[in-house]
Amino acid sequence: MKKKIYIAGCGGMLGEAFYRQFNEEFEIKCTDKDVNEEWLSFLDFRDAEAYKADVLNFKPDYLFHLGAYTDLEFCENNPDDTYLTNTLSVENAVHIANGLDIPILYISTAGIFDGNKDLYDDWDIPNPLGVYARSKYMGERFVVENAKRYLVCRAGWMMGAGPKKDKKFIQKLMNQLNEGKKELFIVNDKDGTPTYTHDFARTVKALIEKEYWGLYNCVCGGQTSRLEVAHELLRILGKENEVKITTVNSDYFKEIYFAARPASERLVTKKLDLRAVNRMSNWKIALKNYIENYY
Repeated sequence: MKKKIYIAGCGGMLGEAFYRQFNEEFEIKCTDKDVNEEWLSFLDFRDAEAYKADVLNFKPDYLFHLGAYTDLEFCENNPDDTYLTNTLSVENAVHIANGLDIPILYISTAGIFDGNKDLYDDWDIPNPLGVYARSKYMGERFVVENAKRYLVCRAGWMMGAGPKKDKKFIQKLMNQLNEGKKELFIVNDKDGTPTYTHDFARTVKALIEKEYWGLYNCVCGGQTSRLEVAHELLRILGKENEVKITTVNSDYFKEIYFAARPASERLVTKKLDLRAVNRMSNWKIALKNYIENYY
């Protein structure tokens, strides 16, 4: 008998990787309010009663709560909707999992730190800067303080799923390149750690198999910056001599990206390494694999 996983908020870039990584070994039910795949069914997990009823009906062995609003500007402009989606729905999920006595997976973010340190390990204390970061950190805290068994995995700069679902940095650059742009304006004051969705899902699988419950930084190896990632992308695509990169600071984009962002979101995977369950590859390898597999 395959173990069963209920995956809520599975319609995005991370959900695509979880479906592909878990589908063969587990019986999974994937839901989202945006039914954009044939393997998805409709559920708006902000509807507490509907969420509970759907999970109880499936009788899973694990509850994965993936979905969240991740557009920082949207979150700043819509705080109530953000807290309803990113925080209160997580509280509901914890109560559902506890009622079934099953583990819950929650996805947190490197963005919960204030960026005043160069590197953050699993035990550093978060200090969120904006609505998005605060909503995610409050979700994280509720899981850690209230769930019977849990995995909280903090992701960095997410990449995955290709042009269909990737709305993050890599796809934004790919869009500009596909439009024929010969100059990219890239910030030189933002550091972080890319996170390939498939590596992330594989690491979660390893943690579940070992039953190593707890909170983990879960990012690719190697520390980097937006600028270095852009240079590496052009190198992988063979366009380093065709496209010029012009460095700017974050103020250049302040009208578009007005939400507060930490200067450093660099995470260190200390606990994954100590427990020998780290399936995250170096970010350069992960970026190459991503481009080759999806573009």
